[in-house]
Amino acid sequence: MANPRRWNGDHALNAITPNAMTQNAAKPDGMTAFSRGNSAPLNSAEELEAALRHIGAVRYHNLHPFHRLLHGGKLNKGQVQAWALNRYFYQSTIPIKDAVVISRFRDRATRLEWRHRIEDHDGDVGTEGGIERWLKLTEGLGLDSAYVESTEGILPATRFAVEAYVHFVRDRSPLEAIASSLTELFAPNLHEERISGMLAHYDFVNPDIMSYFSRRLTQAPRDAGFALDYVKAHARTPAEREAVCNALLFKTNVLWVQLDALYHAYVEGHIPPGAFVPKEMPKEK
Repeated sequence: MANPRRWNGDHALNAITPNAMTQNAAKPDGMTAFSRGNSAPLNSAEELEAALRHIGAVRYHNLHPFHRLLHGGKLNKGQVQAWALNRYFYQSTIPIKDAVVISRFRDRATRLEWRHRIEDHDGDVGTEGGIERWLKLTEGLGLDSAYVESTEGILPATRFAVEAYVHFVRDRSPLEAIASSLTELFAPNLHEERISGMLAHYDFVNPDIMSYFSRRLTQAPRDAGFALDYVKAHARTPAEREAVCNALLFKTNVLWVQLDALYHAYVEGHIPPGAFVPKEMPKEK
């Protein structure tokens, strides 16, 4: 029988569930999990931008209960390790996703603009990239880098979600591929919250291992600005603007479901067979 008391470390989580923490969030009329549904058509670039920002306000994963726990110091070290380990698979797949995006464009200028995203994550000869910074985080948390890079310990849901993202940019229109990156519009505030919260609450976290997030404070706005300008210029019909919004909704689902899986496994305690098991496990009283 499911345990009605959910634990993170020594703290009972009677009231903290994904539904409880999001049921009062504002919801635009007609929006479903996957589309704007019967919401009014978007007849201009300005209406498109407003709709995209509204989606971020109500659907970005900063609202997820797992992030509230992570940033509020409510997780133990093992749970933070599990988050970093699983998130590595997402981070290390981003340059692969971006290479697929580049392959969709005959336009050289777009390819040149998008190319730096790969360098941001992969780095270059003699230059540290985002993947190396993430490994600095996992190593600082006490995880073996070879184990992290193998991705053998991640949750199945993490793999399914991240691979679905790559398939999306491969199979949908180039416009939708770019639109799916627009969660970066909302990332800087999340990174700031993560940096301040984790440094304040966890004695095993220091500024050096948080360098990935501090670097993204400047990278993400640059990338998001280009993507937003692109979709506003190239989504010329209500149907195309609808597709842009739905692509962003898809990406918010990709991010959200990874946190659902982490919550289920490492807060509620239902770790699937073969996945990473922290040395420090939640303890029920």
